[in-house]
Amino acid sequence: MILLGIDPGSVKTGYGVIASDGRDIKVLDYGVIRPGAKKNFEIRLLAIHDGLADVMAAHKPDLAVVEGVFHGTRARNIGSVLKLAHARGVVLLAVARAGVEMVEVTPADVKKSITGHGRAEKSQVQEMVKLLLKLKGRVPEDAADALALALTQSYRRPLVIATRGGE
Repeated sequence: MILLGIDPGSVKTGYGVIASDGRDIKVLDYGVIRPGAKKNFEIRLLAIHDGLADVMAAHKPDLAVVEGVFHGTRARNIGSVLKLAHARGVVLLAVARAGVEMVEVTPADVKKSITGHGRAEKSQVQEMVKLLLKLKGRVPEDAADALALALTQSYRRPLVIATRGGE
């Protein structure tokens, strides 16, 4: 199964693509879509859509895993929240247009799955992603977050398949 993790943002949208057979996990691709912070907002949204469309066309994921809506410190600035909501909307549109099934995973679930603690620091998640996926060198923060989303769902996926009686 090919899983695409997506960490939405209006300035940087991280993505990570992994292949998992339920036992072994292989990283296929990861990166960050950077539409340019100084560009008009609608142009940035278009760049996010087109960038994700290219990633999905290249890798043909079976499932997209998107960071779910959350409440917390970032929610204190309504302008930032609205921009994030727009970016998430574009991500959901790109996934739907590609005909890819989608699930949402909360940041706390990712932290718990990757580090064992739902209140882990972002840096702890990033280091565990590198360790678990045997990645060398620097992995951009947003790409590491996206890989963590895909990895979290890969851990859950065998359970989902077993409870559905197979797929």
